[in-house]
Amino acid sequence: MNTRIRRTAVTLAATAVLPLALSACSDSGTDSASSDSSPKASASASDDGMSGSGSTASADQPFGPACSAVPTSGAGSFDGMAQDPVATAASNNPALSTLVTAVKKAGLVDTLNNAQDITVFAPTNDAFAKIPKATLDKVLNDKAELTKILTYHVVGQKLAPKDLENGSFETLEKSKVTTSGSGESYTVDDNAKVVCGNVKTANAHVYIVDTVLMPGS
Repeated sequence: MNTRIRRTAVTLAATAVLPLALSACSDSGTDSASSDSSPKASASASDDGMSGSGSTASADQPFGPACSAVPTSGAGSFDGMAQDPVATAASNNPALSTLVTAVKKAGLVDTLNNAQDITVFAPTNDAFAKIPKATLDKVLNDKAELTKILTYHVVGQKLAPKDLENGSFETLEKSKVTTSGSGESYTVDDNAKVVCGNVKTANAHVYIVDTVLMPGS
């Protein structure tokens, strides 16, 4: 009898332990799934970090105080301008309407749109407004002089901001334009400030400036 009782007790104990073991395995499996999801969460965080890193590497993005006036959507936005050649892109930016008028009067629209890998220093409307109206009107009606001035604003290569730090570049007008500065502060020919730089179009890099550049006589 005692032997039979002991065997019964062992069997009951085993029966009681088995569900506990299974439960423990189940808990362990749950922990494992949580563990699996943790790396996913970490990966997501890492992805966010990479995204943040991408936005930190925004040296490739437009910069300068006047950039805030550029539309955030549509053809005149940075994304919109990047799809069009430079003269067309400029025509969609209200701040460059005087420049666009001048380019049309000089017959340079096709020249600029068809050029490849150029840099354009684009004066704002306010830049043109610094020129006395009588003088500006005279230049706008003198195609040869207007062409000379406008082509002085164009360099036959794409210039990144770092290229402007201490540069001298031949323009389409054939004389040289000089640049200086660093970070997000650059000057062209010692007196024109870049107010919105590193703007991309389909065929050009554009640096919007607050003063019209004048080639040497």
